Amino acid sequence: MLTPKIPPPDTAPTPGTSLVQPLNGIVHTPACTCHHTPNVAPAPAPTPAAPVARTAVQFTPGSLIVAAAGGTAVVLAVGTVLVSMLLATAITAASVAVCALVLRSLLNNQKGR
Repeated sequence: MLTPKIPPPDTAPTPGTSLVQPLNGIVHTPACTCHHTPNVAPAPAPTPAAPVARTAVQFTPGSLIVAAAGGTAVVLAVGTVLVSMLLATAITAASVAVCALVLRSLLNNQKGR
């Protein structure tokens, strides 16, 4: 039941042969039904018209104030998140240090008795 089943030598493929049969005699239908010759040179592409001159972006005083206020709000929000993460890390480190001191003092008192 657990022995491997190896095919008999007459059915096993040899290294030089393939189990996949070649596809011979397949005829594909053309992609389109129009009758044109493929050697016809394409018509030259028309030259593009001169690009339309664009005006520079102009900010009004109101839009400048809105952009500055939005940028300030983003900086303050990101700064608040980063400072709170740093504070959480500092509080965690301090509490781990206090726990280590308490454990050390408990273990030292046990050895002295």
